[in-house]
Amino acid sequence: MSHTEDKIKNSTRRHRDDSAIKKQLKIAKTMGVPVDEPHKLAKHHAMDCGRPNCPLCSSPRKRGELTIQEKRFYQEMKDEYFKQDNH
Repeated sequence: MSHTEDKIKNSTRRHRDDSAIKKQLKIAKTMGVPVDEPHKLAKHHAMDCGRPNCPLCSSPRKRGELTIQEKRFYQEMKDEYFKQDNH
């Protein structure tokens, strides 16, 4: 690779990281979450507490609930079933 290609790759990576940090800082600011080290938000979400069994952050399947996609699927199937019955 040439030197200029390396510079371009590096600059796009840094730009991507900076924009991700800005987005997460904006989310944290609107939700009132204090951020001491903003560079940590490059790879982690501002609203994620980091605990795998957190009832707010973890998967709804761990609590015995359906995911959003499953709820949508079952709702569409129910609507389709009632449309067929009315014909």
